[in-house]
Amino acid sequence: MSTNTLEIKDLHVSVEGKEILKGITLTIKSGEFHAIMGPNGTGKSTLASAIMGHPSYEVTSGSILLNGEEVLEMEVDERARAGLFLAMQYPSEISGVTTSDFLRSSINARREEGDEISLMKFIKEMDGALDELEIDKNMAQRYLNEGFSGGEKKRNEILQMKLLNPAIAVLDEIDSGLDIDALRIVSDAVNKIREESNIGCLIITHYQRLLNYIEPDYVHVIMQGRIVKSGGVELAERLEKDGYEWIKEELGIEDETVGQNA
Repeated sequence: MSTNTLEIKDLHVSVEGKEILKGITLTIKSGEFHAIMGPNGTGKSTLASAIMGHPSYEVTSGSILLNGEEVLEMEVDERARAGLFLAMQYPSEISGVTTSDFLRSSINARREEGDEISLMKFIKEMDGALDELEIDKNMAQRYLNEGFSGGEKKRNEILQMKLLNPAIAVLDEIDSGLDIDALRIVSDAVNKIREESNIGCLIITHYQRLLNYIEPDYVHVIMQGRIVKSGGVELAERLEKDGYEWIKEELGIEDETVGQNA
């Protein structure tokens, strides 16, 4: 089983000239699940977007290395082929492209020419994943995310994660908009992926409730664009109980936000 490492070193990111991330350093290895928590506007989703190369997020300094290779020099599709995956908070709708066609094309994009997945093998794997996520098989023939409910979109993101088998996955608030049943199904699928592979994962969330289902190895708190505290799952439990005020008081942080929707 291969070992992969994502290294984020002193990462600074700006949006429309405003600095959002002010020096993030974090290492995620195969088999490790890291959770990033923090108040609104502190840079959590900015980190996810910077890792995947969203053009609106300008990396002004620092580096992101995947197995020693500079991710910042890669185009978005090259990052995906290298093994990075983002489960988006707000997945896009793509009219005219069915979910199954998108999934098969995405799988083949990561394989060598001449080694494309056969149609029968793809259907078998997709049907098994659809069953696991309790997704109606008819959804595979619908246009990608078009008319999907919030819960269907999030399940579809985890469906992609399962079939693509990335080296490192970033889950950007996959719990938002999910009812308790959908949260359980999505979490169970992520945990099964965790058991069956050597995936490394960065979970971005506001709430402890997701971490009750997907237990992280490490929890990091981000405020003012920096990681200000790290610990184990007990840190998330205290945040659920006491909020963020005790951290702000402990570190002398007055204004925890750095930007809207960051």
